Amino acid sequence: MFGRPPAVGPVWGAAAAAIALAVLTPLAALAWTALGAGVSHWSHLAAHVLPRAAAQTALLLVGVGALTAVVGTGCAWLVTRADFPGRGVLHWALLLPLTVPTYIAAYSYVDLLHPIGPFQGAVRALLGFDSPRQFRLPDARSMGGAVLVLSAVLYPYVYLSMRAMFSTQPARLMEAARLLGEGPWGAFRRVALPMARPALAVGVGLVLLEVLNDVGASEFLGVTTLTTTVYTTWVTRSDLGAAAQIACAMLAVVALLVWLERQGRRRQLAGAVRTMGAAPRRRLRGWRAALATTAAALPVLIGFVLPAGHLAVLAWKRAAEGHGLSAEVLAGAMNSAGLALGVTAIAVGAGLVIAWAARRTGTAARGRAAWLRSAAIGYAIPGTVLAIGLLPPALALDGWIAGALGLPGLPLMSLGAVLVAACAMRFLALPIGGIEAGLARCPVALEQAARSLGESPLGTLRRVHLPLLRPALTASALLVFIDVMKELPASLLLRPANFETLPTLLYAEAARGSYEHGALAALLIVAVGLPAVLLLSRDPTAPTATTAPTAPTAPAAPTAPTAPTATTATTAPTEPTATTAPTATTAPAAPATPVVPAPSAGFASASIDIHADGPSAAFIPTKEAT
Repeated sequence: MFGRPPAVGPVWGAAAAAIALAVLTPLAALAWTALGAGVSHWSHLAAHVLPRAAAQTALLLVGVGALTAVVGTGCAWLVTRADFPGRGVLHWALLLPLTVPTYIAAYSYVDLLHPIGPFQGAVRALLGFDSPRQFRLPDARSMGGAVLVLSAVLYPYVYLSMRAMFSTQPARLMEAARLLGEGPWGAFRRVALPMARPALAVGVGLVLLEVLNDVGASEFLGVTTLTTTVYTTWVTRSDLGAAAQIACAMLAVVALLVWLERQGRRRQLAGAVRTMGAAPRRRLRGWRAALATTAAALPVLIGFVLPAGHLAVLAWKRAAEGHGLSAEVLAGAMNSAGLALGVTAIAVGAGLVIAWAARRTGTAARGRAAWLRSAAIGYAIPGTVLAIGLLPPALALDGWIAGALGLPGLPLMSLGAVLVAACAMRFLALPIGGIEAGLARCPVALEQAARSLGESPLGTLRRVHLPLLRPALTASALLVFIDVMKELPASLLLRPANFETLPTLLYAEAARGSYEHGALAALLIVAVGLPAVLLLSRDPTAPTATTAPTAPTAPAAPTAPTAPTATTATTAPTEPTATTAPTATTAPAAPATPVVPAPSAGFASASIDIHADGPSAAFIPTKEAT
């Protein structure tokens, strides 16, 4: 019915190959730098650095992964299968911690839970104590504090994927389990949870990658991880070889996480099964309703209300003292916005090239997956590791340009081009995933009709696909912009001299211990993330009827037979066909709503689609799954 997309020239493939090569260059440079540092570094690192950092990293990953899995799965099950007071608000409010980066949460809680901070002061006042010497709570700067703080703001990755999966599970399977004697807990444990295992693997995989990428929160909370070790080795000791060797050890951890994530989804085929009907929500009353409301509201309180509220109080106090929006914060906001705009334009353009070339080459599915994985691998690489790997080739290129043009210093580093390139490589997976999913939903028959009427491949992309891809492009650009605004590790290592972004300003204030001075910058970063939450917060269990937009009309043919009428409720666009071409069959409705990518740790095309009736998990099986 749809056929294979018509082939295009080799230009797209060459451009995609160049982009993929650029993304893989930092990894090759990292390995070369690590090998060139000699074996003496390895013996010292293995004896004095890696054991402690690796142990603390493993504890942090296990703790955060387990806690986010429990919290995210439990909250998703509550809002999809139960009806209780506040559910309508909590189903989207549970996503609000996504707006709080890990380093901002740590920044806020370190000050909030300080022995002489407001929280412990209030507890001592209630208990009748006057001094921290008489009573003090355990220090937040610990492994336990790091696990709790990171889990409080990262659980939405699990919640979002599990909510989408639970909302699309057919009701008849749960009913069959109940008829066979299973109680609510047994039906959840033996039916619903195993079916949702792919979503759980994707969500937890993203959480673990975020933990591994973090540098600010771990440092603020006193936890020595591999990431903080890489950063301190380069910044404090200026030892690029040792930093590269530790970064290679981190890449081994990344590879392990990718393998575990893909094992979690192995032989698990899942999809959005809306035609069967989702299970009805059970209405809770009395103490059960109160318990459900409390359980679902607690993560929002800890992950968003407390840290954001504390920052708002600090900012209000600063404003009351006459310290409003300073020139430093304003400059940081403008620098962050300019950086994010540049990276967004480059990443979305490169993502379009990669997705289009991978779809158009006509190669086997295995080859297309290899293209996507090689170009999107930057999402799995921590920002610190990517920056360390990008430094040697960037410095070499900078030196060559300076010598050829007679320029002083390092022109690319000074202009911020290296930082832009690092961020574009880091977040390239977001537009690749979104655009690839959007292209998969575009009817091939529309393109075949346009090509048969004499339109060129580039003209077909411009006149047919780009209008249909506008929602996916917009959603991908929004997510890239927000992620760049919050990016800290790469900015710390690659920013030009005297160039401060909002995250680096906040990091500097935390290093000086002047938490109230960075409160406004932190609030601005949190506010930037709100549009993404609004985009993802639509209730997947509340379908609405919409009409897909009409596709752009192709050039008129001398005689164009009319396509048959669509049998579905949604009107499909009429397809013009040439007199020599066979009559085109009815194409499915073009996508009218954004496709928001959620790249999995293994980049196996797991995405979250924002349909007209809400987000649903769409798991495209990999070669291993089939």
